[in-house]
Amino acid sequence: MRRSRTDEFMEFASARSGHLFRSACLLTSGDVHLAEDLVQETLGRMYALWGRVSRIGNPAAYAQTVLVRTFLSHRRRRSATERPLGELPDRVTDNGDDPALRIALLDALAALAPKDRAVVVLRYWEDRSIEETADALHVSSAAVRTRSVRALAKLRERLGGSIAEFAAR
Repeated sequence: MRRSRTDEFMEFASARSGHLFRSACLLTSGDVHLAEDLVQETLGRMYALWGRVSRIGNPAAYAQTVLVRTFLSHRRRRSATERPLGELPDRVTDNGDDPALRIALLDALAALAPKDRAVVVLRYWEDRSIEETADALHVSSAAVRTRSVRALAKLRERLGGSIAEFAAR
C-alpha cells in the first residue's frame, strides 16, 4: 500500500527535525527561539516541494541547505539585529555539559559574520566537504576555504588559550 505524501513528509520531518534544530542553534549562536522558527520555516519550504522530492537525490542534505539559506536570508533583514531586553533568558537544564564552555563557544560563534558562521557550522559541525559547503552557500570552493581560515583565526583569537582550559575540564 502506498503511503500518502503527507505521511512520507511527516516521517522525514520527525526524523530530521532534531538534527536541523541543533544546526540552527549553532547558526543562531544559541538563540533557541530563532532556531525553532528557522526549522519551522525550513520544514514548511520542504513540504511545499515534497511532491518533487524524487528529483532530489538527498532530501536531508537539501533540508540542511534550505536551513542555511533561510538563516542567511533572516540575517539580511533589518529586524534580525533587534533583541528584546528586560527579560531573563530561559533557564537551561544541566545535561552534563560544561555551561562555561558552551557559552564561550556560542559567544565566539556569535562574533563571526553570518556567512563565516555558516561555513564553520557546515564544515566542522555538519562535517561537510568544501565542495558541499560551497554548493550549499552558492559560493566557490576557494571562498569556502578563505572564509574557513579567517573564521577559525577569529575563533582562535577570541577564545585564545581558554579553549584548551575548557577542554581539560
